Amino acid sequence: MLGLDGSLVFLEHVFWVVSLNTLFILVFAFCPYHIGHFSIVGLGFEDYVRASHFEGLITTIVGYVLLAVTLIICHGLAALVKFQRSRRLLGVCYIVVKVSLLVVVEIGVFPLICGWWLDICSLEMFDATLKDRELSFQSAPGTTMFLHWLVGMVYVFYFASFILLLREVLRPGVLWFLRNLNDPDFNPVQEMIHLPIYRHLRRFILSVIVFGSIVLLMLWLPIRIIKHMLPTFLPYNVMLYSDAPVSELSLELLLLQVVLPALLEQGHTRQWLKGLVRAWTVTAGYLLDLHSYLLGDQEESDNNANQQPNNNQHGRNNNAIPVVGEGLHAAHQAILQQGGPVGFQPYHKPIKFPLRIFLLILFMCITLLIASLLCLTMPVFAGRWLMSFWTGTAKIHELYTAACGLYVCWLAIRAVTVLLAWMPQSRRVIYLKVREWSLMIMKTLIVALLLAGVIPLLLGLLFELVIVAPLRVPLDQTPLFYPWQDWALGVLHAKIIAAITLMGPQWWLKTVIEQVYANGIRNIDLHFIIRKLAAPVISVLLLALCVPYLIAAGIVPLLGVVSEMENLVQRRIYPFLLMVVFLMGILSFQIRQFKRLYEHIKNDKYLVGQRLVNYERKSGKSSTSPPFPQTSQE
Repeated sequence: MLGLDGSLVFLEHVFWVVSLNTLFILVFAFCPYHIGHFSIVGLGFEDYVRASHFEGLITTIVGYVLLAVTLIICHGLAALVKFQRSRRLLGVCYIVVKVSLLVVVEIGVFPLICGWWLDICSLEMFDATLKDRELSFQSAPGTTMFLHWLVGMVYVFYFASFILLLREVLRPGVLWFLRNLNDPDFNPVQEMIHLPIYRHLRRFILSVIVFGSIVLLMLWLPIRIIKHMLPTFLPYNVMLYSDAPVSELSLELLLLQVVLPALLEQGHTRQWLKGLVRAWTVTAGYLLDLHSYLLGDQEESDNNANQQPNNNQHGRNNNAIPVVGEGLHAAHQAILQQGGPVGFQPYHKPIKFPLRIFLLILFMCITLLIASLLCLTMPVFAGRWLMSFWTGTAKIHELYTAACGLYVCWLAIRAVTVLLAWMPQSRRVIYLKVREWSLMIMKTLIVALLLAGVIPLLLGLLFELVIVAPLRVPLDQTPLFYPWQDWALGVLHAKIIAAITLMGPQWWLKTVIEQVYANGIRNIDLHFIIRKLAAPVISVLLLALCVPYLIAAGIVPLLGVVSEMENLVQRRIYPFLLMVVFLMGILSFQIRQFKRLYEHIKNDKYLVGQRLVNYERKSGKSSTSPPFPQTSQE
């Protein structure tokens, strides 16, 4: 792509690449860093910057800020003396620096603030102190900052997702003070360019206040209430290792590979949340007489839907500014978008409207507090109770108990919704559905036992014998195998192998997996899965496990070798046979490649078009046979 192909222009391209890289580093890294460094040293803040453990990053950001201030001053001076070209160039440079700093603030600083605030407000939940966080930061500053930034980014993402869900339920125009991320006219870079700095600063401060208040309402206050009402419930156990007989690695893999994907991939969760939000909105609207404000009038919505073509035609012909009577939010949208409010619907304003809005906000805060209390207690209670049957009195990580309890709660809610959907039907229909679902559950359990139980166990045991045991256990020691850990590792390996198979070329295993995935759970074909998928895979894994063992334990002792050699063969036969199979695969691949190369050379030399001709050397002797008439080919 750069012309580095060994031609005569090689040095020219190398020179341009090196020059451009040097110029880029000089302009965007070297100059801002040294500007910030000289400023910090001049102000005497180098000790504070050095204590932050991010001296280079902070110094560079300070340099960019000072560079932006310098560009603003120079831009003003250029405008004062009417240097148009210099003014335009300085303006473009200032816009680049401004957008870069705003991106750093929006994507880097704001999630980091949210993450640290979440951590500070949840210290009592984990029985931690600020001193512990300080020690953690001193020991690993980069990792600590990254984890807090990641937590803050997840919090901001889910908050934005919930706002998008609210927009699907509420009347258009209710959330006029929040930016609509799904709006096709929304352009964050354009806003960064056009809006002044004080507007961005005001928006940043308001965002910090709103997000921080929500954290106080839904995390800090529920923790205080739980500690007061249930003194023995907190703190959560978040130790890294457990004294239970179950391995932490196994639980983590079980959580990541089984519980969370099955919970997150279900589309019913979002529908349930949307239904709850709509039910709460309807209830609050009728209690406070704000149904028209929150959801709009159904009759007016129908009329607007019928008159929408005429309104669109009128809007195209007359792009007028909205009247003042449409409300403050409509005017705000008109100012931002320089036109009429998009998607705004009128509503009926009841008496004492500000008081009703205040009561609505108070009702919303109480609802969020109760929901947070339930989310912090119910899944953990259920998970601890279920885990007690498995691990006894041993304490395990609360992440696993919460995930287990959340999954059980989801299953219970799903079962209740299914039963409620079946209740209006007749007994015969319910009996047929129960029979159908029972049969489907039995088939699913059998398939899960084979595909999620036997195959991962055999795969994990094979991996343990081939890779882990030869590398970790010396020859004079006996390896110990834990079926639970082998199964957990086998689940991970099975998912990786399945993903690689689906991304690879077309062969029988990929075809079978795609067919099973296309059938789904409702149309599960037990006979097809056992005959085409489970039986071949289990047979191959059993052969891979049993044949080396039979050779090492049955044939080698008959040869009369010493016990040390028997032990060596038993411990190294699995990786040896793997290496043999690997070499045979490489050899067969190379043989096929050489055959293809041979066929390619032969076809290039002897194949003319679609006709194979003989190749003979010209002899000096004249041929006695009459020559064939030659035909010219065009």
